[in-house]
Amino acid sequence: MHLIYSDAHRLHSPTLEYWEGELLPFYECPRRAEIILAAVQAAGLGPVTPPDDFGAGPILAVHDAEYTRFLQHAYDAWVASGRNPNGVHPDTFAARGMTHRPTDIALQSGYYSHDVTTVITQGTWQAAYAAAQCAVTAARCVAGGERAAFAVCRPPGHHAHTDLSAGYCFLNNAAIAAQWLIDAALPPLSGTPNTVALLDIDFHHGNGSQQIFYTRRDVLYVSLHADPNRHYPYFMGTANERGAGDGLGFNLNYPLQRGVTDEAYLEVLNQACAQISAYAPAWLVVSLGVDTFGGDPIADFALTGGAYPRIGACIAQLNRPTVFIMEGGYAVDQLGDNVAGVLTGFVTQTASAVVN
Repeated sequence: MHLIYSDAHRLHSPTLEYWEGELLPFYECPRRAEIILAAVQAAGLGPVTPPDDFGAGPILAVHDAEYTRFLQHAYDAWVASGRNPNGVHPDTFAARGMTHRPTDIALQSGYYSHDVTTVITQGTWQAAYAAAQCAVTAARCVAGGERAAFAVCRPPGHHAHTDLSAGYCFLNNAAIAAQWLIDAALPPLSGTPNTVALLDIDFHHGNGSQQIFYTRRDVLYVSLHADPNRHYPYFMGTANERGAGDGLGFNLNYPLQRGVTDEAYLEVLNQACAQISAYAPAWLVVSLGVDTFGGDPIADFALTGGAYPRIGACIAQLNRPTVFIMEGGYAVDQLGDNVAGVLTGFVTQTASAVVN
């Protein structure tokens, strides 16, 4: 399994975030990626390689061009206008019925942001761009015949819409990988449709991934997550969101209640995997979040460390070329072990299936 990693993630390092009425150190910090890298290296899962540069094409296949222009230039415009150089912090957001986009790029922050967690710093665009290249590089590894690859993406991506940053996310790395596979990869079986199942196992619903593919049937989006009635993103992620138009029936949400245990979670994951198996995609992309862990500071499930190898094994049983894309997970002391647990469980189950 190739592990794709870029040091450029360190360029995105906001200092403080507003969380439940308090200013706190950013949960989504550079240390996360470094802990994950160390753990997967220690597990001996495979070589670590830097991403290749595929240019803006794969990003623009998913994201609005004006939005990406904003991400590239917002920080410089913000500072040039005399605002705080610690980062772009919008204080006013476009809401329902508000369609005007300011001409001043520094003022567009409230137009292109869903919440206050997507602080743009001097190096945010470079970090997000590198994360997207990690995702595409991992997708190319799998398209080239590897059973699986893991992109250590940071910042994460699954909350980012076509033209909206949200929940620590700027570019939707999983969506970019999925779209690249559809556009550029030859399906493993000649003559079969070039389809992707995007399995999201982050604690939070991937509202951005859902929005990007909601009207399409060539990507099946399946998500296990906290009920949005109690957790972010609040306004998307219910079970009755099933897709629209050509995509009706190709969006499957499994909102879960507080305190979900290992057994209860795996039971639902098995249901989700059965839906994916019935869809029979050419490719599988996994938004890998481990904020489902019982000790995560911004979540409320009760999974133990022992759940993660079993989650990986369950995913491996789908027997699809698989791209893992890193998303959330903020219990830093256990973060690396939990990520490595998923990947080790996947590899072990894959090897067992080959032997048998």
